[in-house]
Amino acid sequence: MDPTTLQALAAFPAQLEAHYAAIPAASRDFAPASWEGVPSEPFTPLQQVCHVRDIEVEGYHLRFRRTLDEERPVLASIDSEAVNAQRPYGAADAERALVEFRAARAHTLALLGTLDAAQFARTAVFEGYGPLTLRSLVHYLCSHDQQHLAGLQWLRGKIEAQTASTPSA
Repeated sequence: MDPTTLQALAAFPAQLEAHYAAIPAASRDFAPASWEGVPSEPFTPLQQVCHVRDIEVEGYHLRFRRTLDEERPVLASIDSEAVNAQRPYGAADAERALVEFRAARAHTLALLGTLDAAQFARTAVFEGYGPLTLRSLVHYLCSHDQQHLAGLQWLRGKIEAQTASTPSA
């Protein structure tokens, strides 16, 4: 696996924490009037943190394990908006979610560090993506991380835009 992707995966927990910490405390449950243009799922800052934690464990850990243990498994896509609607993310403890995510990512990196070229080349079919290798899954996870940093920045933009004055006619 290329070191650039692994380094990005390792750096992400600290980046997520920093981006979340930059959101004003009073805006951690902020939802804009319109989600048009959001580069991630349409989740509040707190929901983003909880989602990233849950997808790491319930999505990627399971996908990696199945790709390693089964012959060409079909990997389910997770309906994140449905999961968000079912779970009390709005009442979640962000600090706990971040600690749990950091532990989950450490588990991911430990697993990836044990794999050889043949294991990274194992194949699966991922709903919505099609045929792929385990290496592909690692890149999709890294992409998912970046989408959520972008989502938090987008939310910061929307939060800051609330302070803009409306020009007079």
